[in-house]
Amino acid sequence: MTRSPPPARLSRRSLLASAAAAGLGASLSPLARAALDSKKAPHIIWIMADDLGFADTGITGLRGMQTPNIDRIAHEGLFLRQSYSNSAVCSATRTGLITGRYQYRLRVGLDEPLGRNPDVGLDPSHPTLPSMLRKQGYRTALVGKWHLGEGKDFGPLHSGYDRFYGILKGGTDYFRHQPGTLVDGVGSALLDGEKPADDVGYLTELLGKRAVQELESAHKDKVPLFLSLHFTAPHWPWEGAEDTAISDSLKSLQHYDGGNLAAYHRLLKGLDAAVGQVLKKLDQLGMAKDTLVIFTSDNGGERFSDTWPFIGAKTELLEGGIRVPFFIRWPGHIQAGGRSEQVNISMDWVPTLLAAAGTVPDAAYPSDGQNLLEVITGKAAPHARQLYWRYKAAEQAAFRDGDWKYLKLGKAEWLFNLAEDEHERANYAQKEAARFAAMKQGWAAWNATMLPYPADVASFSNIAADRY
Repeated sequence: MTRSPPPARLSRRSLLASAAAAGLGASLSPLARAALDSKKAPHIIWIMADDLGFADTGITGLRGMQTPNIDRIAHEGLFLRQSYSNSAVCSATRTGLITGRYQYRLRVGLDEPLGRNPDVGLDPSHPTLPSMLRKQGYRTALVGKWHLGEGKDFGPLHSGYDRFYGILKGGTDYFRHQPGTLVDGVGSALLDGEKPADDVGYLTELLGKRAVQELESAHKDKVPLFLSLHFTAPHWPWEGAEDTAISDSLKSLQHYDGGNLAAYHRLLKGLDAAVGQVLKKLDQLGMAKDTLVIFTSDNGGERFSDTWPFIGAKTELLEGGIRVPFFIRWPGHIQAGGRSEQVNISMDWVPTLLAAAGTVPDAAYPSDGQNLLEVITGKAAPHARQLYWRYKAAEQAAFRDGDWKYLKLGKAEWLFNLAEDEHERANYAQKEAARFAAMKQGWAAWNATMLPYPADVASFSNIAADRY
């Protein structure tokens, strides 16, 4: 399903006039101003895996198999090694990613992950990365997973996307995703717009195929494209492209059903192949040089994933739960084969990508992220950051300040120096008592500015964690 065509590309004169009228001109960096003056905005493709561990790519240390297509993005672009997700779980990170703000500022971001509360979803009135890019003349499409609310009041077509092909919930079977075929009624039916899709096949392959079609359509219509390609792989159930028998054998979808390392690798193989199809089509259409491509994950890995050299996994604020692989390619702007230690987080990419497209976030909803365009293009040096997290009604808390990290898990607390010990073993809480106290206080001060958790969050989150 498609919405009405995006507005025609604004002229440079009208863009500058509207920016001046809104008082935005002074806030544009030289690089953002240069992008604004450019005659051709880049296509933007955000490829996101689901529950991918930090070491689950060849570039980051994958053992037992290769991911040549995913690695190609890093080889031809930049590897940002100190990249974080906004949360240790899915829908909360997606809230931060699409809004550019701490998810704790929005009700939808407090469910970790979003469960079965039909009244909670991303408010359609809130500006999003796709809605702001659409104002710049972009065609916007989400192919894959949404998980930010459903029903008549919520969904990707309500929040800035012109087109949608994928699932609304947190997961589904890779083969049984047509209406009436869901395993024990659990999961999410594949949709084309707001209507059920009868497409038969392995979900990862279907998402890759639709992404290719979106590229072809944008190329034909000569419009800049923002494509969110949000795979469900390698999220459970543990089914590779040849595992139809596993799907047929499932009587219900429970989070811990089956699985092994070999099946997980088959999921990764399918993911890498789909990414390869997208990169191949960019080459065939001559779009690669004009396209900014990002590959990352929504949070840390779980179960069969590899998070080395970090400890922890999805649902934990240890580094393994929030450190993610992150590769970005933009020929002619980002030097190939680079590596950066710039600390960054999901919400940074709203102001950064908007700057690449020649605009800035909505002033009424200021971003908590930073515009890193000049850093990734080599115009500015990396700099230290302060980043905050909380999880499950603040049962977990974390605060990164430069190389230091304050961490709270239940009643236990630590202070780590990540420059020396990214494995999070050496506790400096007593040796650096003043720093520990200051960071603990700093986290509390930040937390006081965020929304409190409502009473119903814990129950819905617990239900969701079992299945999504």
